Formats: sequence, C-alpha cells, structure tokens
Amino acid sequence: MRGKMQKTSLIFFGAIIGVMISLNFSAVANKETVSPLPIDDLRAFTEVFGKIKSDYVEPVEDKKLITEAINGMLSGLDPHSAYLDADAFKDLRVGTQGEFGGLGIEVGMEDGFVKVVSPIEDTPAFLAGIKSGDLIIKLDETPVKGLTLNDAVKRMRGKPGTKITLTVIRKGETKPLIITLSRAVIKIQSVKSKLVEPGYGYIRITQFQEHTGENMAKALDTFYKQNKAPLKGLVLDLRNDPGGLLNGAVAVSSAFLPKDALVVYTEGRTEDAKMKLTANKENYLHNATQEDYLKNLPADIKTVPMVVLVNGGSASASEIVAGALQDHKRAIIMGTQTFGKGSVQTVLPLGNNTAIKLTTSRYFTPNGRSIQAKGISPDIAVEEATVSGVEQQGAFNLREADLERHLSNGNKDEEDKKPESPSIKLPTPPKAEPKGKEGKTDSGKPAPGEVVSKNDYQLNQALNLLKGLNILQRK
Repeated sequence: MRGKMQKTSLIFFGAIIGVMISLNFSAVANKETVSPLPIDDLRAFTEVFGKIKSDYVEPVEDKKLITEAINGMLSGLDPHSAYLDADAFKDLRVGTQGEFGGLGIEVGMEDGFVKVVSPIEDTPAFLAGIKSGDLIIKLDETPVKGLTLNDAVKRMRGKPGTKITLTVIRKGETKPLIITLSRAVIKIQSVKSKLVEPGYGYIRITQFQEHTGENMAKALDTFYKQNKAPLKGLVLDLRNDPGGLLNGAVAVSSAFLPKDALVVYTEGRTEDAKMKLTANKENYLHNATQEDYLKNLPADIKTVPMVVLVNGGSASASEIVAGALQDHKRAIIMGTQTFGKGSVQTVLPLGNNTAIKLTTSRYFTPNGRSIQAKGISPDIAVEEATVSGVEQQGAFNLREADLERHLSNGNKDEEDKKPESPSIKLPTPPKAEPKGKEGKTDSGKPAPGEVVSKNDYQLNQALNLLKGLNILQRK
C-alpha cells in the first residue's frame, strides 16, 4: 500500500513540476526573469501530500488537499489575497452590482479570527450595532478559529430570513457580546443625498459600485434644481465606506477636479500593474459608447467649497477620493484617520468558474503618498460622538497596519513615519445624554430610512466650516 502511495506521490510531484515549469517558461517569456524552481521545497510538499494520503486518520480527497494548499499559499501573502471557489467568485461578481445575500459586513482575518473592517450601511449588521474592529470568535456554535476567511463568509451567508448568532469581542467590553442577526438580501444604495439647508448639499457614498458616478451626478443635478442657484457648500461623506470599484472612485474625484488632473497611480511588478488614472472619461466610463454623465454638471461644481468626512472605516476607493481631493487642495478632509487599505487586488479567473484575488500593486495619491498601512490624515480632526461620549480612535477601530501579514507601505521615505498629524483638532463632542422616558440616547447616526441626523456632530462641524468659508468669500 505504501509503495502505491509513494508512486502516487511521485506522479503528483511530476505533474506539479510540469505545471510549474510551463508557468516558469511563460513568466520568463512575458515578464521579468524569475528564480529557478525550488525543487527541494516542492519535493517536501509532495512528501507531505503523500503522508496525509497514506497516514491521516481519515481518507482525504485530493481536491480538498489541493484547494487547502492553494488557500494557504494565498492567505499567507497578505490579508486581501484569496482563492475564490465557484460560490465565492459568483458572490464577488454579484456584490459589485449592488445586491447580494448576507449580513452586510466587510471583513478580514486576524490571528485566525474574523475582524470587521466596516459594517455596510442599512444592512442587518449595521442596524444591529456591529462596529469596525469587532472580533468575531463564534458563528452560532462553531468557533471561527481554524476556519478560512472564505469558510467563515460562507457560514455568514444564507437564505434571507434565517438567523445567525455572532459571538463578538469588542475592545472596552469586559465580556463577549452575543448578537443575533437575520440574514437578508443586501441591496446597497450606493449614493444618498439631501439638501440639508438652503444652499448646502450632502452626499453620502456607502460603497463604490458600477453606477456610483452616475448616481452622484444625478444627485448633484437635483441639488441645483432644488436650490435654484449655485451651491454655497457641499459635504461628501465617505465615513465607513469600505471601498469598491476603482472606476467609481475616479468618477467621483473627476466630478470635482479639472479635466486630466491626476487622481491616483499604482505601482507593481508587472506593466499591467502600473497605471496613472486621471480625471478623464476614459478612466471612469464602463465602455467607449457610454455617455459621459459628468459633462453636463454645472461648471461651478469644480469650485464649490467642499468638506470630505472620513473615519477609520473609510478604506480603499474612499481613500483614493480623499487623497486626490486633498492633494489638489480641492476639499478639506475632516474626521479621523482612515483605514489605510492602499493595495490593489486583481481578480484572475481560473478554470471551473474559480479565480484568485491577488494583490498586484499599491495605490499612491497624486503627490506620491502611499495609502497602504498609512491611510489619509484629515486636515481637521473631529472625533465621532457615541452614546457613551466620544468614540476615541483606536478604541474600536482596527486599521490595515493592525492586520497580520499586512503589506508594507512601499514608500521607503514613509516606511517608518507615523501618520501625519492633522493641522487642526476641533474640541471633542459633548457626551450624549439620555432622552425620553426610555432613557435612549442619540449617537448622531441617521434613523432607518433617513439620510442624515441633526445630531451628527461631525456633519454639523463640516456645515459650520462651510458657512464660515462662505462668509469669508463674500467679504
């Protein structure tokens, strides 16, 4: 039996070598020269494969072993590279179109547990009070430790209406929180807008999707029709926006920047990973035949006084927009330090409707700042109000730099630097006092179905700033 297993192992080893050699020749032909194949390491791999097949307490299918090996290869690189089986690949494609099943949280892995990057607005997780930085240790009765991120996500997904109980550890809490959620079809409204006061517009982007740029353009057009005059000021709210599609970020930035202004550039090892994206329709429209939805916006949208709200849940595409508008001095960035997810993941389809999500480059702002593991520092620091007073940054929020195996910054001049300190820090918000017979407090979050809350401290500070700028401009 052992002889047969050794023979099987050798055959498998030969197959692996054949595939690797073909990939190696392909890489040499198309990209930079790669190092020779690690024959000894590959031999060790096949020996382990053979030992598991012959000696493990229960029989294990070859497919499972190979899949787990691929998972290990990718998850060992950084928190965002992953293997996507057929279900995960399908979910990814559906998710970018704005509708999918689940709880509504952007997650990553840390020390073998699921960590919440950001709850998505108006989803079961958001409404139940899940916070950025929460550590999920159990899904129903199943410990998360030992599960891959894909396995954990699969368990959180399910038929709409079914329930799942999360056991959550939160910094500042003395014992785990038990939170029961009902799964739902997640329909994300990417853009929310409101003319909060005469002359002052508010746009909230919850996630960057295929039609985010178009929907924002419609919101801006509506403002001008409702106001019947040029805007006096605009607040762009990117708080707790986990990111999304790159062309959506370029579209949003392009609406407010001069034509052909640099929005973001990327640096990677291959030519495909090196891009310079400017405020040009070629970089945000889905195809050449699509009409440019930004071209008919009022001209003064390029100069209207503007504040961008960010926090520790603002990641990826949100940071691209904030960084571009900050570098071009087009807007004042207000809030707290962003997440720092400045790496680019390319989805590379494989056979059998599977794919790998591989980190291929880093994002840099127009002025050459690497977003990765640093984030965007606000020009004006303003903390968020919560029911217990101030949500001090770091109390609940994790950032890219806190994730195990996070990618380095990539900018040698910034590698060891701490995030830049804000130019101005406003006073902390007052503690929220209990109201009404039930003793409830208003944390400043909008009620379900509402766009804004009148008690949103950061938003109110942004409006006060815009009003002050408007007075100065008139003088």
